[in-house]
Amino acid sequence: MSEADEQPDGADVPAEGAEPGAAGRRPALVILAVVVAAVFVCCCSALVGLLISWSAGLFHPPG
Repeated sequence: MSEADEQPDGADVPAEGAEPGAAGRRPALVILAVVVAAVFVCCCSALVGLLISWSAGLFHPPG
């Protein structure tokens, strides 16, 4: 069997009304969302760590 026999007719043609490239953008948006979520979590955990350190007196001058 050749590759032409394995694919149905019109397999590489987008469906009616489908936006071209939409399938290619979806993984990029998922990756972007994961990166934004990771940055948000890192910033929040750093802020919590700073607040705990401040409340424990680690940033106060000795005296």
